[in-house]
Amino acid sequence: MKRVLLTLAAASAVLVSLPAAANAAPWQSINQRQANLDRRIDQGVRKGDLTRSEAQRLRSEYRDLVQLERKYRHSGGGLSTWERQDLDRRFDRLSHRIYAERNDRQHRDRRY
Repeated sequence: MKRVLLTLAAASAVLVSLPAAANAAPWQSINQRQANLDRRIDQGVRKGDLTRSEAQRLRSEYRDLVQLERKYRHSGGGLSTWERQDLDRRFDRLSHRIYAERNDRQHRDRRY
């Protein structure tokens, strides 16, 4: 009886963890991340989720990251591990800021 309960517990733990593993974000290249961030800012502007000043600030941060990536690539013939990790951290922060700005209930004034 104890063995059956342990087996059921182990099986249920595996089944519960499968959806979480399936939802994990796949690895993306720097170019894919840049395109995704740019697309999310554009969508926020189109839908009115971003005010004009929010969009300008986010686009400025985005351009700064593109410039930093260009600088990193030209300084050593490619990206080092540290540079890649630094860019990933910065892209993550920008991604969180985009999410926060789009969901802060401030909307662009829509005049049609």
